[in-house]
This record gives sequence, C-alpha cells and structure tokens, in this order.
Amino acid sequence: MGLPQRAFYPVHETAARWGCTVSDIAGWAATGSLKIITGIPPVLCGDERVAGMISIDPADILPMFRRCGTGPQEAHLQRIRRIEEADWLYITTPEEGVLVSIGDMMILGQDVHKFEMTNDLFGRVAGGAGLGDSGEYDWAGMNVEITRRVFEEGLPKSQGEWIRELQDWFSMQSEDGTFPDEKSIRLRLAPILKALKFKHPKR
Repeated sequence: MGLPQRAFYPVHETAARWGCTVSDIAGWAATGSLKIITGIPPVLCGDERVAGMISIDPADILPMFRRCGTGPQEAHLQRIRRIEEADWLYITTPEEGVLVSIGDMMILGQDVHKFEMTNDLFGRVAGGAGLGDSGEYDWAGMNVEITRRVFEEGLPKSQGEWIRELQDWFSMQSEDGTFPDEKSIRLRLAPILKALKFKHPKR
C-alpha cells in the first residue's frame, strides 16, 4: 500500500516545484487563487480561543514575501481565519499578535494539486494518468517498468529518451492518456541513474 497524498506543501517547496517565487505564491493567495496556512498556539480573539491550523492573508505580513528575498523570516500576525471559515478574527491576546515564521507557511496538498490542474502546470492535468486512490501516480509501478526495461532491453540512449518512454508508459496505463510531468519523473529517476552510473550506455 502506498503512502496517502501529502497533507501540506511548504511555501518554499511549492515555489521550487512550480518554478516561481514565494512572492508569486503570496500574490495568488492574496487574490484568492490559493490559501496559505500555518499553525499557531492558542490565542484569544475576543471571547474565542483559536489554535492549530489557520489561514493567513499574506498582505498582512507582506515584507516576508519580498521578491528580492531580503524580507524578515518572522512577523507578528494580528488577524487570522479558521481554514474552513470566511470571517477574519482579530487577535486580542497577546496584544502583539502571534509570531509566525516563513518556514512554517504551507499550502494544503489538495490545493496544490487543484492549482496545478486548473492552470495546467507542467503541460498536463495534475489529476491524470496512473493516479490511485491516494491521489499519487503509480511510482512503484514505474520502478517495476524500469526494472523490466533494463532487464529485457538494456539502457536507453539518453535520460531524455528514458523520461519520454516512462511518460508513454504512464499514458498507456491511463484512460485519458495523461502522464506525470518531466520534472517529477526526473526527480524519481535520478537515484536510479546514479546507481547505474548512467552516462552513455554501452551497446
């Protein structure tokens, strides 16, 4: 049984995954395309006690998301919102608000995949071929296919050729012909290439 879909993606990791900056992600969150969340200890918002995972408005701590990367790593939040609610709550205790770190800013896994699908990132539909109940591609099946390929046919001529072959393999496993992006396959193929000392396969 494979692992379930990831619950959270850190903002910095998401930026690397999408090839953008944390400033871009902050902009999309501020305009409602994404939701940035973090975890906080118990605070009081008037008579309400709030703790755990909450949503933030990046505009409230905008210096943390400077495109040049010179912004502070921590800031005090003065208002928060429960993840599934629409109303903002203003922190009354402690008076200075709650201290949060950029390293603890995250995006829900389901929101990451939805954003990728909506914007057709990587030239594919994020919820496409080979996806199991966990929402992840059949990477274990890909490893089996790699083993079969090397045993029966030897190594391909190049890494790019191998990636295209694996995309074709995923496409044939699906009902609609979609497949993982090149970056995702290359990431999982890299340790195999290293173990095989893959450069120019012998013929």
